[in-house]
Amino acid sequence: MIQPTRTNLLLLRERLVAVDNCTTILKGRRQALIKEFLKITRPLLQTREELRRAYGRAIATLQVTRGIEGDSVVSGLAAVSRRDLAVEVKECNLLGLRYQDITMHETVRRNFRNRGYDDLVSTPWTEETIYAFEEIVEEILELASFEGKFRRLAEELVRLTRRIRVLEERIMPALGQDIHAMTQYLAERERETYFRLKRFKNYTARRDRSEKAVSC
Repeated sequence: MIQPTRTNLLLLRERLVAVDNCTTILKGRRQALIKEFLKITRPLLQTREELRRAYGRAIATLQVTRGIEGDSVVSGLAAVSRRDLAVEVKECNLLGLRYQDITMHETVRRNFRNRGYDDLVSTPWTEETIYAFEEIVEEILELASFEGKFRRLAEELVRLTRRIRVLEERIMPALGQDIHAMTQYLAERERETYFRLKRFKNYTARRDRSEKAVSC
């Protein structure tokens, strides 16, 4: 327990002010991050919805192509058209929050002449299927560029909210109670000191009157 002195009371009050200022700063930071969070939420949800629809179309097209061309043709063209994509993962900073962002240096969608096989081998069905899945890959990479920032913002917002709640619901009330208790204790001690001094003055005054009476 903190010793109830005026110095400690001043220190507790200064600490309460510091905690209150810290809470205000954290709330301001949280508000700024919420704005960024809401800014990317709409594009993220839109990209997810577009990806879901594109995946459904691609699966339907793939089933039709497999039925017309056969699994061996589809597997062969998929193996031939396979390639590495140039993707850069870099670390970004947003209001002191670090997150990883993905940047594409080339488009995933290609013309059939750039897929590594003779155009006489493929058919419109296979070309449509390959194009549909290339579109899915490109949208997945676009989604990944939002996901990293989105998750880091969500984690930071949860962490800030927990810290603010701890400060507001635990630390500040505890400091307030300590300050109140210490103030009451010091006020009571001052009253006791005041009455003690008053009694001492009365006793001194009576003694002086008694001494004067005896001397007379």
